[in-house]
Amino acid sequence: MEYFSGIKTKATILIMQKSFFYFQKKISYRVVGKGEPVVLIHGFGEDSHIWDKQIVFLQNHCLLIVPDLPGSGLSEIVEPKNLNKELGLSISLNDYAGVIDSILKEEGISKCTMIGHSMGGYITLAFEEIYPEKLLRFGLVHSSAMADSEEKKTNRLKGIELMELYGAGPFLKNTIPNLFSSNFKKDNPAIVLLFVDAAITFNTQACQQYYQAMMNRPDRTSLLKSNPKPILFVIGTEDVAAPLVDLLPQIQLPVNPTVHILERVGHMGMWEATSQLNQFLLDFIKL
Repeated sequence: MEYFSGIKTKATILIMQKSFFYFQKKISYRVVGKGEPVVLIHGFGEDSHIWDKQIVFLQNHCLLIVPDLPGSGLSEIVEPKNLNKELGLSISLNDYAGVIDSILKEEGISKCTMIGHSMGGYITLAFEEIYPEKLLRFGLVHSSAMADSEEKKTNRLKGIELMELYGAGPFLKNTIPNLFSSNFKKDNPAIVLLFVDAAITFNTQACQQYYQAMMNRPDRTSLLKSNPKPILFVIGTEDVAAPLVDLLPQIQLPVNPTVHILERVGHMGMWEATSQLNQFLLDFIKL
């Protein structure tokens, strides 16, 4: 059986668990299936198992590479190259894109499809900016190309400070329920509780680094404008983290967008609308 932070999926998956060393730190990732390479990148407060329901569905259609980002899951935290003297957190999304590139090199993969959830989408965009020749297509699942607003940057700084005081676990316990739609929370309280309870396992320093990296990311909507590659957008109408109103202008920028709007779904379509999202991903991969 496979698990996401203590949440059991119903299917047994035959997966190769692999690792390598990146700046003397172990980076873990999973490989399953065969065919065209597809990289699935998890978001903040998650690990690779957030994609388990998609892995079950997609494993017979492509070669899936599913990493644990540094400091999440089985991957060790990577120290920033240039430490911020006050917080010691100045790692960037470009650094995480470099980790993904190193995984592709480990696997001998020169081109792939990349799909990121939330922060994973930000990393996917950083990857597209740095290594455009390596992406055939890419997808943003509940994610945005916009930079943080000044208000959101202020909130992220507060979040970093709260995590310093109380740890990532209590911080995530307060934020995780807001990621789900109202209907899903009402109908599936046990699942939401499992996510909340699992928050205690997350590394505080890694979560602070993620927040710092997201706060400092540039606006990358220019990467979407007139981009000829197939680009997937998956949007939830009740997503408070990547709101529909912010994403509607972005979906008009690429030459070849694929857009799916999930009604009454929040930020966690992988679990809130599993069957729909699985089919969306498969159709996109086959383009």
